[in-house]
Amino acid sequence: MTPTDGRQFGEGGMPVLGEAEAAGLDWVRAEVEDGSDEDCFEVALDGAWVHIRQTDDPAAIVTTTRPKWDAFVLGVRNNEFDHFVTGAGGPTGPSSPTGSATS
Repeated sequence: MTPTDGRQFGEGGMPVLGEAEAAGLDWVRAEVEDGSDEDCFEVALDGAWVHIRQTDDPAAIVTTTRPKWDAFVLGVRNNEFDHFVTGAGGPTGPSSPTGSATS
């Protein structure tokens, strides 16, 4: 599908960014604990879309919608993904290998 602005869309209706389009976005880099610039996570907002990439492979861009991104960020803030991080502790939940849901 090609809308009037020439942007290409891939599977699921998500935009596919070319190198020039990606270079034109304002990427925000997450801080790395050791202060290095290697393997950093970057996010760029583009209207209704949120683009995510890693600095070690900037051409591999994952795109999602703003509402899905907002739900993910709220989940991070609520410690819903802590069980994926070694040593993070955090609450147990239905998807946690160590426990059941908590209220």
